Amino acid sequence: MTHAQVIEKVLANIDQVMIGKRDIAELSVTALLAGGHVLLEDVPGVGKTMMVKALARSIGASFKRIQFTPDLLPSDVLGVSIYNPKEMEFEFRPGPIVGNIVLADEINRTSPKTQAALLESMEESSVTIDGETIHIPQPFFVMATQNPIEYEGTYPLPEAQLDRFLFKLKMGYPKRLEEVEVLVRAEKSVPMDHLETVLTVEELTLLQQAVKEVDVNHSIKAYMVDCAAETRINPYVYLGVSPRGSLALMKSCQAYALMKGRTFVTPDDVKYLAPFVFGHRIILKPEAKYEGITTTEIVERILAKVSVPIDRVKLR
Repeated sequence: MTHAQVIEKVLANIDQVMIGKRDIAELSVTALLAGGHVLLEDVPGVGKTMMVKALARSIGASFKRIQFTPDLLPSDVLGVSIYNPKEMEFEFRPGPIVGNIVLADEINRTSPKTQAALLESMEESSVTIDGETIHIPQPFFVMATQNPIEYEGTYPLPEAQLDRFLFKLKMGYPKRLEEVEVLVRAEKSVPMDHLETVLTVEELTLLQQAVKEVDVNHSIKAYMVDCAAETRINPYVYLGVSPRGSLALMKSCQAYALMKGRTFVTPDDVKYLAPFVFGHRIILKPEAKYEGITTTEIVERILAKVSVPIDRVKLR
């Protein structure tokens, strides 16, 4: 069975509970394969948490959930050292962040201090408590959900936190027929209850290793860098995409190509994924917001402006 066929089993499994969200499922799996994290932002009730649960259920890995609230403390996320009088020493009791797949639900409902506690774990795959560093078992994947910041009682994620997410995605409302199908499937049973594991941790690790073998032609790398560089000089942009963003785009393109059954990255991969990788890494100037210009529009304009590599023979 090819890598693409193995990945398709996971996507087909998710399709059983997520109707009309194939694109979001593909992007979520792409991030998982690339070793990145995903932020799902949308209004309540459109299936954000269901998507994370379906992905976790499809993989035979440990699953942890963190329900973020205004009174949640960093130790509630990372863990805490507790004194054991019998052994006369402190013992570390890991928090829910120490798991393979972690659902960080409504992450923007907690304080910035607790949000910042996720920074080290997401970037370094480790947590530090009382000077001791605890490594998180691999694979490690955080899928966070948040409601739009216009909703009362939410805290906007700081730029440093946003930069730790490979993708920022929006679910959107289902179409009419899709929503009817949701009701039909849920009429007499809960689809999630029948979801089975179709991928082991060992298979996932092999897929993540295979992603690194996907070829990225030098001209494609230059194309990615040119797109990132354009965000830094755009008149509407206050802060553009950093080299971390360029690296994130390359890794995600490699994972996406593997999912599509290819051993090489194409310019079309870059064009498709760039808005999801770059959008949340761009800070707009006030005049852009006044004119109603979004980061997605900025990225789309840049993609239309930057010259695309045309040497298709060498790309293969």
